[in-house]
Amino acid sequence: MTVTPRPAPGTRHSFAACHATTAAANSSFPVAFRLLAPARRRAMDALYAYMRVTDDLADEPGEPGQKRAKLAAWRASLSAALAGAFTHPIHPALADTVRRFDVPERFLFDAIDGMETDVGPVRMATFDELYPYCYRVASAVGLACVRIWGARPGVTADDTDPPAEAAGIAFQLTNVLRDLGEDLARDRVYLPADELAHFDCPPERWRDPAFADRFRAMMRFQVARARDYYRRGAELAPLLSPDGRAIFHVMRGAYSRLLDEIERAGYDVFARRVRVPKWRKAAVCAAGWLVKWGLW
Repeated sequence: MTVTPRPAPGTRHSFAACHATTAAANSSFPVAFRLLAPARRRAMDALYAYMRVTDDLADEPGEPGQKRAKLAAWRASLSAALAGAFTHPIHPALADTVRRFDVPERFLFDAIDGMETDVGPVRMATFDELYPYCYRVASAVGLACVRIWGARPGVTADDTDPPAEAAGIAFQLTNVLRDLGEDLARDRVYLPADELAHFDCPPERWRDPAFADRFRAMMRFQVARARDYYRRGAELAPLLSPDGRAIFHVMRGAYSRLLDEIERAGYDVFARRVRVPKWRKAAVCAAGWLVKWGLW
């Protein structure tokens, strides 16, 4: 008989705290968590809350040195929490999730390493530098998610990890393109310098009408690469459980449609924040239920 491990004391309250953090976030993704069974939904709340706290530490106002010190303390507290010593309300739920769904701890630490990159000025010389950043802030999270969502019988991590990693790269490349203006204002340039030089499109001239053709050519190149990673990531869907396929359909659909909107805006990501219309988001979420029920 399989014995389910009993949650640590305080775990129920911790999951409630995680759910409150998730519910308060300005994101449509928590709605997609409803596609999952209750235990997996709670685990996603815990993972999302962990990522929210980590991201806030990297993005909050303050000197880079202070933020790095806070991230270092957060990293140390994570190590302690995974060993059973909890110092934050989300820790018991996160530790329970890691144990229950066999989530490799390195994914959680990778996320901290990635978000630490956002502290202070950012410059990437080549795509070989950008890729690890995208892996840490997006792919590592997706790889953790796949453990929570579950795979089809007989499917192993060796099968699911490559397309899950590719999907994370696609999602983060999309974020990078959407946030070019906001990031530049924070002295963050994620697009590889060698590619910008190839298109003769330096960041300080992105808004210059005289450079509009060069900027659009550069953006077409970036979008094409992101779409290639979306194609690779699509191979994950048939490997997942029905619930996993459903939530992955929603997440992949939302991000890929954001890339569509960037194209539809003529690559103008400066005049306003490019968003997916609410009706499109609703359609993607509705399709997730059809996928869950085997009707899509």
